[in-house]
Amino acid sequence: MWPVRQPPARPNRPSPSSPPFNALAARRLRAGLGMGPEHVAYGMRSSYGLPYVTPDLVIAWERGVTHPSSPELTALAGVLWCSPGELIGRPRTLREHRISRGLAPEDVARGAGLELPAYLRMEESGIWRGNERQSAALADVLGLELPDFVAVTGREDKLADLLHSAVTTRWQAYVRPVGKAVPLDRAVVESVLQELHRAYQGQMVATLSWGGGSRESSDNGREFLDRIIDHFWTAVEHCGPPRR
Repeated sequence: MWPVRQPPARPNRPSPSSPPFNALAARRLRAGLGMGPEHVAYGMRSSYGLPYVTPDLVIAWERGVTHPSSPELTALAGVLWCSPGELIGRPRTLREHRISRGLAPEDVARGAGLELPAYLRMEESGIWRGNERQSAALADVLGLELPDFVAVTGREDKLADLLHSAVTTRWQAYVRPVGKAVPLDRAVVESVLQELHRAYQGQMVATLSWGGGSRESSDNGREFLDRIIDHFWTAVEHCGPPRR
């Protein structure tokens, strides 16, 4: 049974090479330990072999001016006596989920039943090519909830396209395709698609009836479609815990 919760707002990632960093958490953890930026910088230099880390760099991380790389984040977590996951914002990619769990690539590859080179290619490309058994094992190793599982395995874009069509045309025709893209009970998919279709169409009709004009209606509809994935997971959550 998949635990499903509405995902929080997605953070803006600084670059593909660095994990999403929770600057506020880093600052709070440091303050809780009674450490100054200079103590953190010293610990990273002396214990983790990062001679370039200065108090000013630590402050820049905490202010969100710049973001630590993966090795820097691991070292920072060590100095702050926490797991890397406590310093990472919401993970979005396979690599970010692995880092947030403090796992080595070898651990994930072994747990998912993959050869290490094959796993690394998937992580670097951002394209998951595992079969159903390997996908299920990956979800277990990384503790992925269903929204994250869908995103990590590259199904989110396809799901968004299906949902766009479902709410703008006949939702009944998309029950099966959505069910293939997302491991949910058919009854849940039917209920969610019907709800989203009703919400979208109702919003469009209401806007026109209020005399807002076609431009306003179009803007409202576009905004709804832009957030269709979030609307989908919210509706799934309201249906109760789904089964895989």
